[in-house]
Amino acid sequence: MASQIKRLFIGRPMKSNAIEGEKLGKLKALAVLSSDALSSVAYGTEQILLVLMTIGISAIWYSIPISFAVLGLLLILILSYRQTIKAYPAGGGAYIVAKDNLGTATGLLAGGSLLVDYILTVAVSSSAGTDAIVSAFPSLHDDRVWIALTMIGFLTLMNLRGVTESASVLAIPVYLFVVVVFILIGAGVYRYLTGQMVSHITPGADGALSGISLFLLLKAFSSGCSALTGVEAVSNAVPHFREPASRNAIATLVMMGLLLGSMFLGISLLAYGYGIVPAEQSTVISQIAESVFGRGVLYYIIQGSTALILFLAANTAYSAFPLLAFMLAKDKFMPRAFMARGDRLGFSNGILFLGLLSAALIVSFGGNTVSLIPLYAVGVFIPFTLSQLGMMIRWIRLKPKGWFSKFVMNTIGMLTTLLITLIFIVTKFSQVWIVFIFLPVVIWIFYRINRHYANIADELRIQLDIDKPITSQGTIIVPVAGITRVVMNSISYARSLTDQVVAVYVGFNDEDIECMERKWAEWNPGVRLIVLRSSYRSVIRPLLKFIETVEWKTGNSGQITVLIPQFITKSWWHNLLHNQTSLLLRAHLFYQKDVVVATVPFHLKK
Repeated sequence: MASQIKRLFIGRPMKSNAIEGEKLGKLKALAVLSSDALSSVAYGTEQILLVLMTIGISAIWYSIPISFAVLGLLLILILSYRQTIKAYPAGGGAYIVAKDNLGTATGLLAGGSLLVDYILTVAVSSSAGTDAIVSAFPSLHDDRVWIALTMIGFLTLMNLRGVTESASVLAIPVYLFVVVVFILIGAGVYRYLTGQMVSHITPGADGALSGISLFLLLKAFSSGCSALTGVEAVSNAVPHFREPASRNAIATLVMMGLLLGSMFLGISLLAYGYGIVPAEQSTVISQIAESVFGRGVLYYIIQGSTALILFLAANTAYSAFPLLAFMLAKDKFMPRAFMARGDRLGFSNGILFLGLLSAALIVSFGGNTVSLIPLYAVGVFIPFTLSQLGMMIRWIRLKPKGWFSKFVMNTIGMLTTLLITLIFIVTKFSQVWIVFIFLPVVIWIFYRINRHYANIADELRIQLDIDKPITSQGTIIVPVAGITRVVMNSISYARSLTDQVVAVYVGFNDEDIECMERKWAEWNPGVRLIVLRSSYRSVIRPLLKFIETVEWKTGNSGQITVLIPQFITKSWWHNLLHNQTSLLLRAHLFYQKDVVVATVPFHLKK
C-alpha cells in the first residue's frame, strides 16, 4: 500500500537515461530559478521604507535614490555572474568558484552560507506569502502557520515529482505575477500622470528630515538589497539547463535581471508617488493595488498572484539546494545520501531535508520569519563576495585573452558586495550575530563528515597483491527458544557450513530447563545444547556473556558466528502478536566486535 500511495503522489519511476528530458529550457528555467529574485519585488521596497519611517514620513523620498543604488548593484551582479557561468559551466556557483580559487575552507564557507540561505529562503518566502493572504483576508491571521506548512508540503511534493513537471505547473503563477505587476505599474503611472492620484508627502521638509544620517541611509540600502537574494541561483544550477547549458543559463540570468530591475523600480516609484508607507495589517504592494484599482477583482488577482510568487520563491531553493548538497556530498563534506537520485531523477533526499528544516523554522517562529530576512540576506551576500573574489584570483592566475576587463568587473562586484555585507553586519548586528556562531559550526560539521569518510577509506582499503581472503573454521552459535521447525531449519543450515555448531538455550526456571534438556536429548540433532540460567528473566544478557566467553577461549583461532532463527509471518500485523527477541539480539550483536551476525528466515504459510 505504501508503494501505491507513493506512486499516486510522486509518479512512476523514471529510467536513468531519461535525465536529458528533465533538463529545462530558458522559459521554464526562468520560472523555476528566478521565482526567489522576482518575489522580492513584493517586499524589497517595503524593507527600505520600514527603515526610513523611523525618521518620518517625509524621509521616504530617499527610497528613490536608494532603489536606483540597488539597481546598480543588481547590474554589477548580473554582469559578474555571467563571467562565473562561462568559467564554471558545471554549476556549483560560489562553492565551486571559492573552493577552486580560494581553498577548501573558503569554499565550505560559501557552500555552508548558501545552504543556510536556501533553508531561510523557504521559511521567509512561505511566511511572506502568508502575509499577502492575511492582508487580503485578515480573518486567516491565526492560521498563518498551517498555511505556510501546507505550501511547503505542496512545493516539496511537486519537486519530488521532477524538475520538468514542477516547472510546467509553477511557471504559470510566476508569469502571471510578472504580468499583473506590470499592469499595476502601468495603470499606477497612468493615474499618477493624469492627476488622478496625488502624493500627500512634502519632500524636503527640513524639520522632518533633521534626523537623517549616513548610517540610516546605509541601513535602508542594505535592507533594500534583500531584493537581490536569489540572483546567484542560475549560476548554481547550470546543470539543470538544456544544451548549450551555459548560453541558456546566461540568457536566463539576463532576462531575470531585466524583469527584476524594472519591477522593483516601478513599485518603488509608485510607493513614493502615492505616499504609501508600511502598515502592520497591509503590505506595501497591497496598498498600491488598493490605491490604483480599489478592492475589486484586480486587487484580489494581484494579491493572489503576489501570495503565489512569494510561496513559489521557495522553489528556487528547491532547485538549487539539492544540487549544491550533491556537490558537497560528492566532495565528501555531506552524507552520501544527498548524491542519490530518487524515482523521478531528482535529488529527493535534499528536497525532503530542505522541506523538513524550513517547516521546523516556520513552527519555531510561529510563521513570522520577517526577523530572519537580515540573516537571510547576509547568508547570500557572503557567497556573492567570495564568488567574485574567487573569479578575480582565477583571472590573475590564468590570464586568458581579455582577462583584464573581466578582472575589473569582478573586482567591482567583490568590493560592492563586500561593502553590503559589512553594512548588514554593522547596521543589523543584533539580528545577524548568530551567523558568526552558526557558520563555523556548519563548517566544523563538514570537516567531521569528511574526516569520517577518509577514516573509513583508510580502514577499508586493501593492497591487491598482498591482502587475500582467509578461510578458517569458526564456531556457530544458534540461540534457541524451543524445538521447532524454525530451529531445525537454522541448525541444518549451520551444519552445512561447519561441524563446530552449538545451540544455546536461556531458561528462567528449573522446570523449563529440565523440559528442554529432555526433549533435546530425545530429538538428538547432532548438536550440543548449552543451557544458561537467567535469574533476571533476560535472554540477551546471558547470551552476550556466553559469546564473550567463547570469544575469549577461541582467541584468534576462528570466527564466531551467531546464527539467529527467525520466522517470517504471512501478514505484517502478525508481527504485533509475537515477541521480537531476535531483532533485539541482532541489534545488540551488531556492535559486538569480531562476531558475525546472520539470520536464517523461515517463512510461515498460514
